[in-house]
Amino acid sequence: MRYMLLIYNDEAAMANAPKEQTHQVLAAYGAYTEALKKSGAYIAGERLRPTQAATSVRLTGGKTNVLDGPYADTKEQLAGFYMIEAADIDTAIEWGARCPASATGTVEVRPIWEMAEYVAAAE
Repeated sequence: MRYMLLIYNDEAAMANAPKEQTHQVLAAYGAYTEALKKSGAYIAGERLRPTQAATSVRLTGGKTNVLDGPYADTKEQLAGFYMIEAADIDTAIEWGARCPASATGTVEVRPIWEMAEYVAAAE
């Protein structure tokens, strides 16, 4: 089953971190990504630009409204993700716990709802 590991961190704290700490975090993510790839669990993963680069789109009454920045006001922001293949939720949680962000922020583990399963459930 596929799972998303959604990485939430305080982007202001990350931006203000000393360069040495940033290099340590980058090295930890590099090792984590390699471990995922080596295990065969890795499907995809990317880091997201800070929320200042985000744009939110909402369709209201047939009209497109474009809003600058993220819609939700939170202490932690979505910073990146991994999509992995795992045998079950326990295995996905284990990978989430190993993610460097689990020590400094939050890693949300969420199963992918495959479209075929969604359509079948809706019928």
